[in-house]
Amino acid sequence: MKSVYNFVVTPKGERYNNSKKIDGVDLILNTEIFNHQFVNRTAIVKSIPIIGNTNIQPEDEVIVHHNVFRRWHNVKGIEKNSKAYFNENTYFINHDQIFLYKRKDKWIAPKGYCFVKPLKAIDQFNIESEKPLQGIVKYSDGTVEVNDLVGFRPSSQYEFIVDGERLYRVLSNFITIKYEYQGNEEEYNPSWA
Repeated sequence: MKSVYNFVVTPKGERYNNSKKIDGVDLILNTEIFNHQFVNRTAIVKSIPIIGNTNIQPEDEVIVHHNVFRRWHNVKGIEKNSKAYFNENTYFINHDQIFLYKRKDKWIAPKGYCFVKPLKAIDQFNIESEKPLQGIVKYSDGTVEVNDLVGFRPSSQYEFIVDGERLYRVLSNFITIKYEYQGNEEEYNPSWA
């Protein structure tokens, strides 16, 4: 199956990531369908659009927008699927709903996005656990180098968990400064990630 303008994807696993296996027993972490934090964001590309250029290929693993596999209730309380839904294993998504793709065990950021690892706060007077608006570039679209220490605009980051690491997706043009390393920077990855 091919689409003219959309990618055809299937979820990697279930639609929701709301359970964890502990000592061989499934523990359900969440039962709400509207909570975006438990929606699966990982998909496998079945086919690419007929029209348009893309570096993404069939069989690539992709990180998608949280509303792709999500279910919701309309104003009458009736449960609905997202507009991307075709059937349980097939979803049609736009190119702007793909934030990261993996080929040959290497994650690649599409043009316009960088993924930044937050830094641990070291200021003794700071009550937050991470430094605000700073991080180390983990995946780049080429705008900045991987492992650069950067700063970005307020409210420009969006949280993702990629391979067990908590990362912020930041639009490349919202990265405002490149810092020099001081030597005391430490990546921050909370235990729940």
